[in-house]
Amino acid sequence: MRNLLKWSAVPALGLALAAPFGASAAEPTVVTLTQVACQFVESENGVDHKYKSTQKADCEAINAKSGADRLAKAAPIKLKAGKYIFRVTNKNVPYTLGFWIRDKDYDWRNPLHKLNKTSVSGGGMTLGKTLDYEVELKPGQYVYSCPLNTTPDYTLIVEG
Repeated sequence: MRNLLKWSAVPALGLALAAPFGASAAEPTVVTLTQVACQFVESENGVDHKYKSTQKADCEAINAKSGADRLAKAAPIKLKAGKYIFRVTNKNVPYTLGFWIRDKDYDWRNPLHKLNKTSVSGGGMTLGKTLDYEVELKPGQYVYSCPLNTTPDYTLIVEG
């Protein structure tokens, strides 16, 4: 039998967080994110800019023009340290997407970062599909994005 979920909202972001009702502190909290063309809706204060994209290059061009301005207006997600599941949905993008969360200063080319920095990613998120990405977050700054949908690097702040 599945646990019932108890939802709470992060009002400024329109994010929905879910934790199993009566769950212990060790169980992950769910953070729900929706991908549309070139952006995450919740990350941009709940605004879907209604961009159109049939390929990665479309989003690269859109975000080259508007990404920095949109990021400046976006409120970072703020969470407490702990275990999380990022539940990400490809709402309407007609090609395969992914999700990548990592330490703000993570460099995939640095072999030491693979040993001592956080980096969780995956792909295979086709149109209408939802995938879960589990990660334990310690206090610090992180970024998350979709390299396949070429979204901006949104900020996530984890407090102790």
